[in-house]
Amino acid sequence: MSELLNGIPWGLIAPILGIQLLLMVIALVSCIREEKTNGPKWLWILVILFINILGPVLYFVIGRRND
Repeated sequence: MSELLNGIPWGLIAPILGIQLLLMVIALVSCIREEKTNGPKWLWILVILFINILGPVLYFVIGRRND
């Protein structure tokens, strides 16, 4: 198992994981604070949590209601 972990290029993967985590937290906070979204709020929370990088991006592009 340690041989497998040693072969991973962490210098490339760590920034992607950091960006993904940051996007997820920002999207969740935004979704929770919004009164109305395009579609049910619980569904957007599931999309943000379970669709890795695309979930938060989809929420910001489609889910937020611009009144």
